[in-house]
Amino acid sequence: MIENQVQPLQIATPDGEVLYAWHVLPIAKYIANEDHLIKEQDVPAARFTDSLGFDLLSKDPNSHLVINFHGNAGTVAQGWRTDAYRSLSSGSPAKIHVLAVDYRGFGLSTGTPDEQGLITDGIATVQWAIDVAKISPHRIIIVGQSLGTAVAAAVAEHFVRVSKVEFAGIVLIAAFSDMPTLLLTYSIGGLVPILSPLRPYPRIQRFFSGFLRDTWDTSSRITNFVRKSQKANLHLIHAKNDFEIQSRHSESLFYAAVNATSMSGLSTKQIDAVKFRQDLHEGGSLESWYADGMNRIAKQIVRYGGRSDINDSRMHSLRRFSVSSNLDDREFARDLWQTTFLVFLLYTLTQRVKSLNKYIVTNGWLCTILVDDWNRELRLYCET
Repeated sequence: MIENQVQPLQIATPDGEVLYAWHVLPIAKYIANEDHLIKEQDVPAARFTDSLGFDLLSKDPNSHLVINFHGNAGTVAQGWRTDAYRSLSSGSPAKIHVLAVDYRGFGLSTGTPDEQGLITDGIATVQWAIDVAKISPHRIIIVGQSLGTAVAAAVAEHFVRVSKVEFAGIVLIAAFSDMPTLLLTYSIGGLVPILSPLRPYPRIQRFFSGFLRDTWDTSSRITNFVRKSQKANLHLIHAKNDFEIQSRHSESLFYAAVNATSMSGLSTKQIDAVKFRQDLHEGGSLESWYADGMNRIAKQIVRYGGRSDINDSRMHSLRRFSVSSNLDDREFARDLWQTTFLVFLLYTLTQRVKSLNKYIVTNGWLCTILVDDWNRELRLYCET
């Protein structure tokens, strides 16, 4: 990150905790205000609202905000996450700000983590964006990865249920249906199983699962969110080679979400017969469901990507996504899930993107996707 592009802030929760967070300025916005940002003395996290960065976020009616809830390892400053922040804002380098937060008990945040506490943290973060930064919900996209998907789902369900607030989109990357089910399929590093060896002994499995204090029932929360939402825009992304949280979890969540769009319920067979399926070849597959002309539920199963950069490097089959020609040869995403998110983000913010098998058409640009499996690269070349 460039000097003063990242600015720390604090967010107070209703139960007295103080969360540490990062505001990441979009690169074009930073460049336009570079001199002032560099000259500005370091503003303490507690006084972030006095900073130029806050003004650039809150006073620009065209700004959009991606709120990022990370996984259970590390903090907002973890090395691999800074790459993700760059990618998240690249859909519109002048408009998309990123807000990343550490849950209670993580990093410099106070408190002790548990399920209800983390949900409270997520709600407080979004409420800060709406009430303090004055970002309208239709300009907010909530992104969760791994554990963060459970937080994101709970936050989305809370706002639509309590105050009928809807966001531009909800993106869940490497989600799991619920904690007891996850433990039955989870393997540490994809090698060391937790409870799956006990699968032939369901009573013993239930005995160990009974010790769980936090269940993180994302499936039920997603179902409730879709039922109460008037314009749900839910996007699930999972890598086929995620050996820790298997892609079957996102499959299950997709069917649960689609089923919730019907008052009478839908069987898997009925869903499969009607859903729109797109073969992306090396990019995996995309399945979409549209209901009432407003609700959109999508699931992308990509071939490569693992779960996050915390995994071994061999889990990353697509290491680089680069842009050449008239886009100044900027590399703005590394992994395929980030590429998928970029297309989704452009669609959500502009409503002018069509994702096709091997090319993307957006705002007059024709972008051709070239997949080089031998060199494990994904390249996008754009021209007018």
